[in-house]
Amino acid sequence: MSEKLFGTDGVRGRANSWPMTAEMALKLGTAAGRFFRRDQNEHRVVIGKDTRRSGYMIEYALTAGFASTGMDVFLLGPVPTPAIGYLTHGLRADVGVMISASHNPAHDNGIKLFGPDGFKLSNQAEAGIEALMQSGVPLSQPDNIGQVKRFEDARGRYVEYAKTTFPYRKRLDGLRVVVDCANGAAYRAAPSVLWELGAEVIAIGVDPDGHNINDGCGSTHPEAAAQKVLETRADIGICLDGDADRVVLIDEKGHVADGDQIMALIATRWAEDGRLAGNTLVATVMSNLGLERHLNARGIDLKRTAVGDRYVVEEMRAGGYTLGGEQSGHIVMTDYATTGDGLIGALQFLGCMVETGKPASELARVFEPVPQKLVNVRYKQGSQPLSAEAVQEAISKAETRLGHDGRLLIRKSGTEPLIRVMAEAVEPALLDDVLSSVVDAVKAAS
Repeated sequence: MSEKLFGTDGVRGRANSWPMTAEMALKLGTAAGRFFRRDQNEHRVVIGKDTRRSGYMIEYALTAGFASTGMDVFLLGPVPTPAIGYLTHGLRADVGVMISASHNPAHDNGIKLFGPDGFKLSNQAEAGIEALMQSGVPLSQPDNIGQVKRFEDARGRYVEYAKTTFPYRKRLDGLRVVVDCANGAAYRAAPSVLWELGAEVIAIGVDPDGHNINDGCGSTHPEAAAQKVLETRADIGICLDGDADRVVLIDEKGHVADGDQIMALIATRWAEDGRLAGNTLVATVMSNLGLERHLNARGIDLKRTAVGDRYVVEEMRAGGYTLGGEQSGHIVMTDYATTGDGLIGALQFLGCMVETGKPASELARVFEPVPQKLVNVRYKQGSQPLSAEAVQEAISKAETRLGHDGRLLIRKSGTEPLIRVMAEAVEPALLDDVLSSVVDAVKAAS
């Protein structure tokens, strides 16, 4: 194995191709088991997954690897990614594993690792595991092979915990809620939480077949939920992704609110209540300039990080901040969860609806976004389009033209062979012109 295994969010790739093969998962489980099992005492790992067919293959391979090093394995079945963070810590496990490619299509899969504190592993820990995969791992003696058990109450524990994050003694009685679970990991948990809190629940994307996760549904395709909201005259729509660590919302008029709008509402409310730690929101470089202007006008700081919820969480932990996230819908509230939690983020928004009596449309448009567009340019493996002189020249000219009235961000995807070109500008015509000039240069060099 010469290529780097871990990306910006664990290991990810096309199922049955490197690195998402059973062989690689076996080696990873063995190395991670040895990395966390540093003595002869009892150790355990919890493993959850979303609804992809390939999840079974990866789950069993990881299980064999962990058990071969003496780790006891608890199989949780389909649960949201944030449930893994919660249960890793709650069950006093040494490591937690989520098998999911999040919002990606069903033919992809991924492996996310969590430490005993419930947070995703650091770069140093991932490097240590990769080093063990390279050097080889001594296996346990026959008497010390780990036990493997099904843990039947994982979803129930998460459901009960999620309900405790809703405002004390408040209910969702009288609210009609559409929830789109993307045929993914939260297809049973999310409707249960909303129904038990009193809502009338209209659930879609709750019929997983191993192939339909994120397929025309969920946070990356909110059109289905928007249509259902209008058809049923619902008060709000909630769109989760395949592993339920992100959310976008639909107001009663069918309009979409992304993570920036949700974070703006929560940050503003928390600041007014004196509970926004450091009076700061942590977001990535992708968050809209309008969000930054809205926060600054209210004396709230915005700290930006590289793209990826792991970088958001790292900054939050380093600075003692409790609210952060991404425009894509990762909402991280460390008072409640160790990673993005789409359902708990939605519950915070619903709590604002209940407490203020305002409709979703009034709460979901906190600020006026600066026009922003994102174009993904696929490049050939091995090529380096961003290093091309013509691309660098196009970027420099674009930044000069934007000045202080816009932003330009170009980066490689951490999970796919894509160059993501994002531009913002107060003037839409300038935005289109600048964006096309850079995209054309990148395409020519790809």
